[in-house]
Amino acid sequence: MTRTYATGEQYERRYMAECCRCGRRRHKAGTWPDGYVCRTCSDRAVRTRGICPGCGQDRALPGLRPGDGVPICTTCAGFSRTFDCSRCGFEGKLLGGRLCERCTLSDRLTALLDDGTGRIRPALVPLFNLLVAMEKPGSGLAWLAMRRSQPANASRLLQQLGLGQISLTHDAFHELQPWRTAAHLEELLMTSGVLPTVDKYLCSFQRWLPGHLASITDSEHVKTIRLFATWRVLPRLRARAERSHITPSVRRFAAEQIKYATAFLQWLGQRNNSLASCGQIDIDAWWAESSEHGRTCLRAFLSWAMQTRNCPRSLSIPAMKVSRRAALSEDERLDALGRLLTDTEIPIRLRVAGVIVLLYAQPVSRIVRLSVDDVVHDGDTLLLRLGKPASPGPAPVAALLLEHIANRDNMNTATSPASQWLFPGRRAGQPARPDHLSALLNEAGIPASAARGAAIRQQLLELPAPVVADALGYHNKTTSRLIRETGGTWSRYAAGDHTRSPTSRPPRGAGDS
Repeated sequence: MTRTYATGEQYERRYMAECCRCGRRRHKAGTWPDGYVCRTCSDRAVRTRGICPGCGQDRALPGLRPGDGVPICTTCAGFSRTFDCSRCGFEGKLLGGRLCERCTLSDRLTALLDDGTGRIRPALVPLFNLLVAMEKPGSGLAWLAMRRSQPANASRLLQQLGLGQISLTHDAFHELQPWRTAAHLEELLMTSGVLPTVDKYLCSFQRWLPGHLASITDSEHVKTIRLFATWRVLPRLRARAERSHITPSVRRFAAEQIKYATAFLQWLGQRNNSLASCGQIDIDAWWAESSEHGRTCLRAFLSWAMQTRNCPRSLSIPAMKVSRRAALSEDERLDALGRLLTDTEIPIRLRVAGVIVLLYAQPVSRIVRLSVDDVVHDGDTLLLRLGKPASPGPAPVAALLLEHIANRDNMNTATSPASQWLFPGRRAGQPARPDHLSALLNEAGIPASAARGAAIRQQLLELPAPVVADALGYHNKTTSRLIRETGGTWSRYAAGDHTRSPTSRPPRGAGDS
């Protein structure tokens, strides 16, 4: 890099020095009582806060006490400068104009959300308040600075929102690119109440569909796939979202149905055939050539096509094969449970999620929907509200849950300023992704599906199916089927008012782990 104001030697002498904190030769951020300090160490030091051991005040602690190196405030350390914001007086990292990060973020958002009158667009005031109130405003500044070279970065989208160039509707955001930035901003608007809340995976599918349709070259295929998506796939997704919530696997399967329907139409075209003239021989040939997953995904499209007379109604769709993954043995379940309760090397959120799977037989998709309100701490007793009645937690499990609640991840940005999710996600107002959490559990040696199967089967061997269903949130038909498969002795138990929880006794092995 060419510098007109200094030669390489002059720049090295004037602006570079060995940092007194890290020992590396870096750009000088200033001269402190203990020597030159680099920018990295300076930023880290001024963000350190707590009670100063010298004066007892709650302040920033950038200084180091001689002798033991304990962080102390600027007054006790003898600094010749202060780190007080020139506007709000907050002591911390200062940016341009000696403003703190929060005041700087406020100024930048005010400029971006300006409606052209010098004020924030009134409809976007809740979004402004949400962003400014984040625990770490530096994260907001970093988000605004991302991808500055791209035309549709976060700052540009906010500016267009302020000027009214982007309407405050979900449909408008589904057309924006890059879709990740637009989706994150859409979720922030839903969290702040500017946009009505809609399931994010439903939004994701609606954002993906136009791009897929644009990639199809045959206009008749486009028409057919659009009809299938509009009258079959989307209504079922909306009904699922209204009933409970859409999981990533449900969203992924909906897209796979569209993809395999498209592939089937193209395959028919290669055979000089069409959907209207499709015969049983074509269905049988596709079934013979495709994987079981492909057959499962195409089933809905063929069923819809026959019902709507887009293909002959006389076609027969082969029966679907149902396969189940083998559950863990009871010894494997107890070994995994003991490891999660004692191994501090495993991240605590994975330990908690794994224990809920192994002990309470909960699917990961339901675990991520639990809130801190579902953990009821009543004196010495901790209850986990999964059904009726709530299930008690043994002492080791209770301690682990309380420690996790006090130290949850993803609580320092605008996405989760006061999140009640037991497992907060990185996206605005959303819990953790169940597929991501399941993959992390698998890496930790806890296959979620197999572990859940082992847990529910063990519960059914020890208690009646209606009791287990009520307490763990299962359907009675599911537990009745499972108890027949496991050979349980409670098949003739009469359903009624059950007060005993399947975990009211200490689980075998859990208290000893």
